[in-house]
Amino acid sequence: MPKMRTMPTSPAHVAAPAILTRGLTRQFPGGFGVRDLDLNVPAGSIYGFLGPNGAGKTTTIRLLLDLLRPQSGSIELFGRRLDRNTRQTLGLVGALVESPSLYGHLTGRENLEVTRRLLDLPRARIDSVLERVGLLESAGRRVRDYSLGMRQRLAIALALIGAPRLLVLDEPGNGLDPAGIQDMRQLLRSLADEGITIFVSSHLLSEVELVATHVGVLQAGRLCFEGRLEELRGRVKPRLLVRCDEPLRARALLAGVGEDVGWLDDGTLVLSLDGKSAAQVNRLLVGHGLEVSHLAMEHASLESLFFDLTIDRSLENAA
Repeated sequence: MPKMRTMPTSPAHVAAPAILTRGLTRQFPGGFGVRDLDLNVPAGSIYGFLGPNGAGKTTTIRLLLDLLRPQSGSIELFGRRLDRNTRQTLGLVGALVESPSLYGHLTGRENLEVTRRLLDLPRARIDSVLERVGLLESAGRRVRDYSLGMRQRLAIALALIGAPRLLVLDEPGNGLDPAGIQDMRQLLRSLADEGITIFVSSHLLSEVELVATHVGVLQAGRLCFEGRLEELRGRVKPRLLVRCDEPLRARALLAGVGEDVGWLDDGTLVLSLDGKSAAQVNRLLVGHGLEVSHLAMEHASLESLFFDLTIDRSLENAA
């Protein structure tokens, strides 16, 4: 099971979420967009924002970055209301939305220099963020010669140059090879360890599962789940997989003591463990002379939980 990061529990983190929306709505023709969206992203978390294509993830991100105006509802970032009259709230945010906007004919350092001048930041910030994303040694190369992974890291360096408290990333793993995805995962973890809240939209569910502390699942513009990853897993009981020398007799024995037993394949039994623990199942079978060769707990993956949530909601909407 992926190792989970522990979250601070001080009152400040409870009182001022990194992102808080209430009734956030922006609709487009054809029913696309978001409606009555209530997000609560804890400060210091890595929040995985999930949903199928067309669910409203990019619309939400554009609303959070004030690139779109909501038709109704409100947005707060670290307790500060976001509106067109108080845009300094956005100074708390760094973002990478869709493809990074980089100048290919300039070096990595020169790309950062453009943004540094616009924001009137000290020159030291450039080396600081280059080192942070592992590009200090490649800073003098033209960006057109960067790999896709290096460009993604440079884009994150641009998002970090203003020392944001919140980093909003839309599909940061797009197009990356396995090594690039692993580098991105390690970078996100290290940034979160420094206290930066990370709001990441992604379709790479297995990667989100490895880094996220919290998830929000969007379907048809509405939030169908929000909470800690372990809370989502808690909706589905773990299953016990059993293999032994006489599976038919083992199934009869377990059914005889009230267990719900099915077949995973021809030789593997699967139990929902409503009544007994794994140790009790093992003792029962061994006590009746069966040779148990495999006994393993299987927890639901984020992918299976995601599809259960979104498919169920799709069926509700169709009805």
